[in-house]
Amino acid sequence: MLKTKSISFSYDSLNRFSFPDINLNDGEELLILGKSGVGKTTLIQILAGLLEPNSGSIEFNGIQINNLSPKKIDQFRGQNIGMVFQKPRFVKNISVLDNLLLSLYLSRNKQDTERAVELLDQVGLGHKVNNIPNDLSQGEQQRAAIALAVVKNPSMILADEPTSSLDDINCQKTLNLLKQQAITTNAKLITITHDHRLKSQFNKSITL
Repeated sequence: MLKTKSISFSYDSLNRFSFPDINLNDGEELLILGKSGVGKTTLIQILAGLLEPNSGSIEFNGIQINNLSPKKIDQFRGQNIGMVFQKPRFVKNISVLDNLLLSLYLSRNKQDTERAVELLDQVGLGHKVNNIPNDLSQGEQQRAAIALAVVKNPSMILADEPTSSLDDINCQKTLNLLKQQAITTNAKLITITHDHRLKSQFNKSITL
């Protein structure tokens, strides 16, 4: 379970954010909507342990992650959290498959080539496992990014603007893949976006 309470963060005296509390069980989905400048990316970085809040608490499966040391937070993130970014992040000079295997290695998980190939096949990229990321279309890169996020079977998937640069068809495909992979791994799914096309696709939502 993910529980946050009274989280706030400030970059300076002019940029202060207070966020609503979140309660999310395994297998549940949450959409967080908001226009630019309201702190969406700040919140997702706090949930991922990339930023430390000024106040409040974050409990993840019984662990207060904002009380962990930087080293333990890095380990916790690597083992429990998968992230999907608006602009997919790959090592550009190695294949899509090797990107997945590298993610497993860095998170201290077994480098399971069979699972990585199976996952790429599930997202429709089974025929491009040996291609480098720049060989893929924008929609294919986003699908590869989802595979990269879930290859280590995370307990939570955080998606930051995963559809904002996609057309309607690829938007729906990407969202379906995110939901499908979250169901497969029983992961919590949090999608943060300003893309109102997604609002009707989630039963649980928060507007910042």
